[in-house]
Amino acid sequence: MVELKSKSPCHGLLPLELGSVSLTEETPAHVSLISVRKGQNALLGDLLSAEHGLSFPTANQSIGTPEARMVWFAQGQAMLFGPKPATNLVTAAMIVDQSDAWAIVRLEGAKAEDVLARLVPVDVRANVFKRGHTARTLLQHMTVSITRVEDCAFQIMAFRSMAGTLVHDLNRAMASVAARG
Repeated sequence: MVELKSKSPCHGLLPLELGSVSLTEETPAHVSLISVRKGQNALLGDLLSAEHGLSFPTANQSIGTPEARMVWFAQGQAMLFGPKPATNLVTAAMIVDQSDAWAIVRLEGAKAEDVLARLVPVDVRANVFKRGHTARTLLQHMTVSITRVEDCAFQIMAFRSMAGTLVHDLNRAMASVAARG
């Protein structure tokens, strides 16, 4: 009988370190898409605050800590990273488990902005794209979500099926930045 074993999206691909930049995989316990029900914004905000100590993020923002973070994803939608959503949230929102749907990586280091500048059409310089800012954008030809989680660190999400391409593209840009010194 064949025994199946679960593997993370970037299994065998990460970690990488080139120059002053590292790329590692993040595997939060849960990833959930939370879509607010029509007219339930205030109730959802109250429930999120009471159950998780979080609020629903405004457009292009993220809120929380590495253990529990809400990241804006689209109008009326946000991703909850870390805790399993409290069951009573369904009174104000629709919740879909996305835990195995995404490749989530952390790009970190003094030249992380330079790496992303080669790949994305978004200005990610710290004076524009501050800590807590997030954007749905393209990285080369892939749709991704990029969130600045620290001064020199970004969380990048791509569809699980694109994990190899995501790592490949980031690795090439990291090598290019490292070669320039």
